[in-house]
Amino acid sequence: MADASEETEFPILCETCLGDNPYVRMTKEKLGKECKVCTRPFTIFRWLPGRGMRYKKTEICVTCAKLKNVCQTCVLDLEHGLPVQVRDSALSIQDSVPQQDGNRRDYLARTANSLEVVGEQTDFSGRAQPAGREMLKRMTRKDPYYKRNRPHICSFFVKGQCTRGNECPYRHEMPQGDPELAKQNIVDRYHGNNDPVAKRMLARSHKRDTRLVPPEDKSITSLFVMGMDTSVTKDDVHDYFRAYGDLKSVVVVPKGNCAFVNFKTRADAEAAAQAALGGCVVKDKALRLAWGKPKPKGPGSELAVKSQRGSSSMSGVTPPPPPGALTDTTIYPSQDPTAQGACSKQ
Repeated sequence: MADASEETEFPILCETCLGDNPYVRMTKEKLGKECKVCTRPFTIFRWLPGRGMRYKKTEICVTCAKLKNVCQTCVLDLEHGLPVQVRDSALSIQDSVPQQDGNRRDYLARTANSLEVVGEQTDFSGRAQPAGREMLKRMTRKDPYYKRNRPHICSFFVKGQCTRGNECPYRHEMPQGDPELAKQNIVDRYHGNNDPVAKRMLARSHKRDTRLVPPEDKSITSLFVMGMDTSVTKDDVHDYFRAYGDLKSVVVVPKGNCAFVNFKTRADAEAAAQAALGGCVVKDKALRLAWGKPKPKGPGSELAVKSQRGSSSMSGVTPPPPPGALTDTTIYPSQDPTAQGACSKQ
Protein backbone atom coordinates (compact mmCIF):
# COMPACT_ATOMS: atom_id res chain seq x y z
CA MET A 1 0.00 0.00 0.00
CA ALA A 2 1.52 3.33 -1.03
CA ASP A 3 1.65 6.06 1.55
CA ALA A 4 -0.53 9.11 0.93
CA SER A 5 2.30 11.52 1.68
CA GLU A 6 4.56 10.18 -1.11
CA GLU A 7 2.84 12.32 -3.72
CA THR A 8 2.82 15.56 -1.75
CA GLU A 9 4.90 18.48 -2.97
CA PHE A 10 4.58 20.68 0.12
CA PRO A 11 3.99 19.87 3.79
CA ILE A 12 1.04 20.95 5.93
CA LEU A 13 2.53 23.62 8.19
CA CYS A 14 1.38 26.46 10.40
CA GLU A 15 2.62 30.01 9.84
CA THR A 16 4.87 29.90 12.90
CA CYS A 17 6.75 26.76 11.86
CA LEU A 18 7.11 28.01 8.29
CA GLY A 19 8.87 31.12 9.59
CA ASP A 20 9.02 34.74 8.50
CA ASN A 21 11.47 34.14 5.65
CA PRO A 22 9.58 34.61 2.34
CA TYR A 23 12.36 32.83 0.41
CA VAL A 24 12.47 29.64 2.43
CA ARG A 25 14.20 26.65 0.83
CA MET A 26 13.27 23.08 1.68
CA THR A 27 14.89 19.71 1.20
CA LYS A 28 12.64 16.77 0.40
CA GLU A 29 13.37 13.11 1.15
CA LYS A 30 10.83 10.47 0.14
CA LEU A 31 10.18 7.80 2.74
CA GLY A 32 12.88 9.38 4.88
CA LYS A 33 11.45 8.42 8.28
CA GLU A 34 8.48 6.80 9.91
CA CYS A 35 5.61 8.86 11.26
CA LYS A 36 5.76 9.25 15.05
CA VAL A 37 2.03 8.56 15.30
CA CYS A 38 1.22 5.79 12.82
CA THR A 39 4.83 4.52 12.36
CA ARG A 40 4.44 4.45 8.54
CA PRO A 41 7.21 5.85 6.30
CA PHE A 42 6.49 9.28 4.89
CA THR A 43 8.16 12.14 3.02
CA ILE A 44 10.45 14.31 5.14
CA PHE A 45 10.76 18.06 4.59
CA ARG A 46 13.53 20.08 6.23
CA TRP A 47 14.04 23.87 6.18
CA LEU A 48 15.40 26.88 8.08
CA PRO A 49 12.49 29.13 9.19
CA GLY A 50 14.63 32.24 9.63
CA ARG A 51 17.94 33.75 10.62
CA GLY A 52 19.12 32.65 14.03
CA MET A 53 16.54 29.85 14.17
CA ARG A 54 17.02 26.10 14.28
CA TYR A 55 16.34 23.75 11.38
CA LYS A 56 12.88 22.22 11.49
CA LYS A 57 11.42 19.11 9.87
CA THR A 58 8.11 17.33 9.59
CA GLU A 59 7.37 14.84 12.37
CA ILE A 60 4.08 13.21 11.31
CA CYS A 61 2.68 12.15 7.95
CA VAL A 62 0.13 14.03 5.87
CA THR A 63 -2.66 11.55 6.66
CA CYS A 64 -2.33 12.02 10.42
CA ALA A 65 -2.08 15.79 9.99
CA LYS A 66 -5.25 15.96 7.86
CA LEU A 67 -7.12 13.69 10.23
CA LYS A 68 -6.61 16.06 13.18
CA ASN A 69 -6.17 19.31 11.20
CA VAL A 70 -2.77 19.92 12.79
CA CYS A 71 0.68 21.05 11.68
CA GLN A 72 3.08 18.30 10.63
CA THR A 73 5.86 19.79 12.76
CA CYS A 74 4.48 21.28 15.99
CA VAL A 75 1.26 19.16 15.97
CA LEU A 76 -0.83 22.20 16.94
CA ASP A 77 -4.21 23.07 15.48
CA LEU A 78 -3.84 24.87 12.14
CA GLU A 79 -6.72 27.28 12.66
CA HIS A 80 -6.10 28.41 16.25
CA GLY A 81 -2.52 27.35 16.95
CA LEU A 82 -3.61 25.54 20.14
CA PRO A 83 -2.89 22.03 21.42
CA VAL A 84 -5.29 19.30 20.32
CA GLN A 85 -6.39 18.71 23.91
CA VAL A 86 -7.44 22.36 24.30
CA ARG A 87 -9.33 22.38 21.00
CA ASP A 88 -11.10 19.08 21.65
CA SER A 89 -12.02 20.18 25.16
CA ALA A 90 -13.58 23.41 23.88
CA LEU A 91 -15.46 21.65 21.06
CA SER A 92 -16.34 18.52 23.09
CA ILE A 93 -14.62 16.19 20.58
CA GLN A 94 -13.61 12.64 21.46
CA ASP A 95 -10.43 11.11 20.01
CA SER A 96 -11.51 8.64 17.31
CA VAL A 97 -8.04 7.34 16.38
CA PRO A 98 -7.39 3.87 17.89
CA GLN A 99 -4.42 3.57 20.22
CA GLN A 100 -3.44 -0.03 19.38
CA ASP A 101 -1.07 -0.58 16.46
CA GLY A 102 -3.16 -3.03 14.44
CA ASN A 103 -6.43 -1.13 14.71
CA ARG A 104 -4.63 2.15 14.13
CA ARG A 105 -3.06 0.93 10.85
CA ASP A 106 -6.44 -0.28 9.61
CA TYR A 107 -8.14 2.97 10.57
CA LEU A 108 -5.46 5.18 9.01
CA ALA A 109 -5.42 3.12 5.79
CA ARG A 110 -9.17 3.60 5.34
CA THR A 111 -8.90 7.26 6.28
CA ALA A 112 -6.03 7.84 3.85
CA ASN A 113 -8.13 6.52 0.96
CA SER A 114 -11.06 8.77 1.85
CA LEU A 115 -8.81 11.81 2.27
CA GLU A 116 -7.24 11.16 -1.14
CA VAL A 117 -10.70 11.29 -2.70
CA VAL A 118 -11.80 14.40 -0.83
CA GLY A 119 -8.42 16.12 -0.90
CA GLU A 120 -9.02 18.19 2.25
CA GLN A 121 -8.28 17.87 5.93
CA THR A 122 -10.91 17.41 8.61
CA ASP A 123 -12.86 20.56 9.46
CA PHE A 124 -13.76 21.09 13.11
CA SER A 125 -15.10 24.65 12.86
CA GLY A 126 -18.73 23.65 12.45
CA ARG A 127 -18.81 21.62 15.65
CA ALA A 128 -18.17 24.54 18.00
CA GLN A 129 -20.84 25.81 20.34
CA PRO A 130 -20.96 29.58 21.00
CA ALA A 131 -19.20 29.16 24.35
CA GLY A 132 -16.51 26.98 22.79
CA ARG A 133 -15.93 29.45 19.97
CA GLU A 134 -15.49 32.31 22.43
CA MET A 135 -13.05 30.23 24.46
CA LEU A 136 -10.94 29.43 21.39
CA LYS A 137 -10.96 33.06 20.21
CA ARG A 138 -9.66 34.33 23.52
CA MET A 139 -6.89 31.74 23.67
CA THR A 140 -5.73 32.14 20.06
CA ARG A 141 -2.64 34.24 19.37
CA LYS A 142 -3.16 37.15 16.99
CA ASP A 143 0.34 36.93 15.48
CA PRO A 144 2.74 34.02 14.87
CA TYR A 145 5.07 33.24 17.79
CA TYR A 146 8.40 32.95 15.99
CA LYS A 147 10.36 32.64 19.24
CA ARG A 148 9.22 29.03 19.27
CA ASN A 149 11.69 28.38 16.42
CA ARG A 150 14.74 29.43 18.43
CA PRO A 151 17.48 26.87 19.13
CA HIS A 152 17.12 24.71 22.20
CA ILE A 153 19.01 25.48 25.40
CA CYS A 154 22.50 23.97 25.58
CA SER A 155 22.49 21.27 28.25
CA PHE A 156 26.28 21.52 28.63
CA PHE A 157 26.01 25.27 29.30
CA VAL A 158 23.52 24.58 32.08
CA LYS A 159 26.06 22.20 33.64
CA GLY A 160 28.87 24.71 33.04
CA GLN A 161 30.72 22.37 30.67
CA CYS A 162 30.16 23.90 27.19
CA THR A 163 33.45 24.76 25.44
CA ARG A 164 32.08 25.92 22.07
CA GLY A 165 31.44 29.51 23.07
CA ASN A 166 29.79 31.66 20.40
CA GLU A 167 30.02 28.82 17.85
CA CYS A 168 27.62 26.66 19.85
CA PRO A 169 24.40 26.16 17.82
CA TYR A 170 22.34 26.02 21.01
CA ARG A 171 21.24 28.84 23.29
CA HIS A 172 23.44 29.71 26.24
CA GLU A 173 20.64 30.50 28.70
CA MET A 174 19.43 29.07 31.95
CA PRO A 175 16.05 27.33 31.72
CA GLN A 176 13.14 29.31 33.11
CA GLY A 177 9.54 28.46 33.83
CA ASP A 178 7.89 25.22 34.84
CA PRO A 179 10.15 22.17 34.26
CA GLU A 180 7.05 20.04 33.69
CA LEU A 181 6.44 21.86 30.40
CA ALA A 182 9.67 20.38 29.02
CA LYS A 183 8.26 16.85 29.33
CA GLN A 184 6.28 16.82 26.08
CA ASN A 185 5.53 13.90 23.81
CA ILE A 186 4.36 14.17 20.20
CA VAL A 187 2.06 11.14 20.43
CA ASP A 188 0.37 12.44 23.59
CA ARG A 189 -0.02 15.88 22.04
CA TYR A 190 -1.54 14.39 18.90
CA HIS A 191 -4.11 12.30 20.79
CA GLY A 192 -4.76 15.05 23.35
CA ASN A 193 -3.66 13.03 26.38
CA ASN A 194 -1.42 14.18 29.24
CA ASP A 195 -0.22 17.30 27.42
CA PRO A 196 1.35 19.58 30.09
CA VAL A 197 0.99 22.71 27.95
CA ALA A 198 -2.69 22.00 27.31
CA LYS A 199 -3.35 21.30 30.98
CA ARG A 200 -1.81 24.61 31.97
CA MET A 201 -3.79 26.54 29.36
CA LEU A 202 -7.05 24.88 30.39
CA ALA A 203 -6.39 25.61 34.07
CA ARG A 204 -5.88 29.30 33.31
CA SER A 205 -8.94 29.37 31.10
CA HIS A 206 -11.19 27.79 33.75
CA LYS A 207 -10.08 30.37 36.32
CA ARG A 208 -10.86 33.22 33.95
CA ASP A 209 -14.00 31.84 32.30
CA THR A 210 -16.40 32.02 35.22
CA ARG A 211 -20.02 32.16 34.21
CA LEU A 212 -21.93 35.31 35.05
CA VAL A 213 -24.42 34.68 37.83
CA PRO A 214 -27.74 36.36 36.98
CA PRO A 215 -28.86 38.88 39.62
CA GLU A 216 -31.95 38.20 41.68
CA ASP A 217 -33.60 41.38 40.46
CA LYS A 218 -35.55 40.23 37.39
CA SER A 219 -35.90 43.80 36.14
CA ILE A 220 -32.19 43.91 35.19
CA THR A 221 -31.89 43.20 31.46
CA SER A 222 -28.62 44.98 30.64
CA LEU A 223 -24.99 43.85 30.33
CA PHE A 224 -21.95 46.01 31.09
CA VAL A 225 -19.15 45.71 28.48
CA MET A 226 -15.61 46.71 29.54
CA GLY A 227 -12.25 47.00 27.79
CA MET A 228 -13.38 48.81 24.63
CA ASP A 229 -11.33 51.23 22.55
CA THR A 230 -11.79 53.37 19.46
CA SER A 231 -11.55 50.36 17.14
CA VAL A 232 -14.82 48.92 18.52
CA THR A 233 -17.83 51.02 17.54
CA LYS A 234 -21.43 51.04 18.66
CA ASP A 235 -22.50 49.19 15.51
CA ASP A 236 -19.92 46.46 16.18
CA VAL A 237 -21.30 45.86 19.67
CA HIS A 238 -24.87 45.93 18.34
CA ASP A 239 -24.11 43.42 15.57
CA TYR A 240 -22.41 41.06 18.02
CA PHE A 241 -25.12 40.96 20.71
CA ARG A 242 -28.16 41.00 18.46
CA ALA A 243 -27.45 37.33 17.69
CA TYR A 244 -28.65 36.47 21.21
CA GLY A 245 -31.94 38.39 21.14
CA ASP A 246 -33.73 41.67 20.54
CA LEU A 247 -31.90 44.75 21.79
CA LYS A 248 -33.55 47.78 23.29
CA SER A 249 -30.50 50.03 23.02
CA VAL A 250 -26.69 50.14 23.08
CA VAL A 251 -25.10 53.01 24.99
CA VAL A 252 -21.35 53.56 24.49
CA VAL A 253 -19.34 55.63 26.99
CA PRO A 254 -16.11 56.66 25.17
CA LYS A 255 -14.47 58.21 28.23
CA GLY A 256 -14.92 55.05 30.26
CA ASN A 257 -14.09 52.64 27.39
CA CYS A 258 -17.28 50.75 28.15
CA ALA A 259 -20.82 50.24 26.92
CA PHE A 260 -24.24 49.20 28.18
CA VAL A 261 -26.19 46.63 26.17
CA ASN A 262 -29.89 46.72 27.05
CA PHE A 263 -32.00 43.72 26.00
CA LYS A 264 -35.77 43.71 25.67
CA THR A 265 -36.22 40.54 27.74
CA ARG A 266 -34.38 38.97 30.65
CA ALA A 267 -34.13 35.63 28.82
CA ASP A 268 -32.13 37.17 25.96
CA ALA A 269 -29.76 38.87 28.42
CA GLU A 270 -29.18 35.58 30.26
CA ALA A 271 -28.52 33.77 26.97
CA ALA A 272 -25.88 36.33 26.00
CA ALA A 273 -24.23 36.20 29.43
CA GLN A 274 -24.15 32.40 29.44
CA ALA A 275 -22.64 32.19 25.95
CA ALA A 276 -20.00 34.83 26.64
CA LEU A 277 -18.50 33.11 29.72
CA GLY A 278 -17.52 36.43 31.27
CA GLY A 279 -15.98 37.84 28.09
CA CYS A 280 -16.28 38.11 24.33
CA VAL A 281 -14.20 39.01 21.28
CA VAL A 282 -15.43 41.83 19.03
CA LYS A 283 -13.23 42.79 16.05
CA ASP A 284 -10.27 40.88 17.53
CA LYS A 285 -10.64 42.83 20.78
CA ALA A 286 -11.12 40.85 24.01
CA LEU A 287 -13.89 42.44 26.09
CA ARG A 288 -15.13 41.69 29.60
CA LEU A 289 -18.76 41.40 30.60
CA ALA A 290 -20.72 41.96 33.78
CA TRP A 291 -24.36 42.26 34.68
CA GLY A 292 -25.77 45.75 34.94
CA LYS A 293 -26.93 47.18 38.25
CA PRO A 294 -30.38 48.59 39.08
CA LYS A 295 -30.82 52.35 39.01
CA PRO A 296 -30.17 53.81 42.48
CA LYS A 297 -33.17 55.37 44.18
CA GLY A 298 -32.68 58.92 45.42
CA PRO A 299 -33.15 59.96 49.09
CA GLY A 300 -36.26 62.00 48.20
CA SER A 301 -38.15 58.90 47.20
CA GLU A 302 -37.35 57.16 50.50
CA LEU A 303 -38.49 60.21 52.54
CA ALA A 304 -41.67 60.41 50.50
CA VAL A 305 -42.40 56.75 51.21
CA LYS A 306 -41.76 57.24 54.94
CA SER A 307 -43.97 60.34 55.09
CA GLN A 308 -46.73 58.51 53.28
CA ARG A 309 -46.49 55.60 55.70
CA GLY A 310 -46.53 57.99 58.70
CA SER A 311 -49.50 59.97 57.44
CA SER A 312 -51.47 56.82 56.73
CA SER A 313 -50.81 55.40 60.20
CA MET A 314 -51.81 58.70 61.99
CA SER A 315 -54.90 59.32 59.92
CA GLY A 316 -58.02 59.88 62.10
CA VAL A 317 -56.02 60.97 65.20
CA THR A 318 -56.57 64.63 66.24
CA PRO A 319 -53.84 66.55 68.09
CA PRO A 320 -54.42 67.38 71.80
CA PRO A 321 -55.70 70.91 72.69
CA PRO A 322 -53.22 73.53 73.98
CA PRO A 323 -52.90 74.15 77.74
CA GLY A 324 -55.80 76.17 79.19
CA ALA A 325 -58.02 75.62 76.17
CA LEU A 326 -60.48 73.63 78.28
CA THR A 327 -60.87 76.46 80.92
CA ASP A 328 -62.30 79.98 80.64
CA THR A 329 -59.03 81.75 81.61
CA THR A 330 -55.72 81.28 79.90
CA ILE A 331 -52.88 80.38 82.27
CA TYR A 332 -49.30 81.13 81.29
CA PRO A 333 -46.25 80.06 83.33
CA SER A 334 -44.96 83.64 83.45
CA GLN A 335 -48.06 84.72 85.37
CA ASP A 336 -47.01 82.74 88.45
CA PRO A 337 -44.68 84.98 90.54
CA THR A 338 -43.48 82.04 92.61
CA ALA A 339 -42.26 80.12 89.56
CA GLN A 340 -38.85 81.84 89.71
CA GLY A 341 -38.59 81.68 93.53
CA ALA A 342 -40.12 85.10 94.28
CA CYS A 343 -42.00 85.64 97.54
CA SER A 344 -44.93 87.97 98.09
CA LYS A 345 -44.50 90.81 100.61
CA GLN A 346 -46.53 90.60 103.82
